[in-house]
Amino acid sequence: MEQPKLVYSTYIRTTPKKLWTAITKPEFTCQYWGGAKNVSDWKKGSKWQHVFEDEPDPVAIIGKVLESIPLKRLVLSWADPDDATDKSRVTFEIELIEDMVCLTVTHGNFKAASPMVGKVSFGWPRVLSSMKSFLETGKGLNVFAGC
Repeated sequence: MEQPKLVYSTYIRTTPKKLWTAITKPEFTCQYWGGAKNVSDWKKGSKWQHVFEDEPDPVAIIGKVLESIPLKRLVLSWADPDDATDKSRVTFEIELIEDMVCLTVTHGNFKAASPMVGKVSFGWPRVLSSMKSFLETGKGLNVFAGC
């Protein structure tokens, strides 16, 4: 059975620099990602973590930086810390188009029957919509609304 590959594209009125900063700086990720901070130095081979600081188990996602080309492309491994063997891969691609940026997020390489597929297929549309709102208006959305 072929594994799913989730692809999301959104167009944001921003610059590649502001978008890269929104993805990689914890003080910005927490403003549109439901309070979570993405923490790393974003160099190839480095660890990264998705952290909810006020939770009893604060680290929600772990991984490594597989590729980092600032302002253009970031590739990460992605796993639940409770099952680090269930890895997948996320690619952020940033393309400037006149006065906007196209962000394409591809999440794939899922393990067979991975529960992560359901989690991220629910989460990515909310997070990316919130990121777009944050970058364009200064305020993210409630990504947990209706949950």
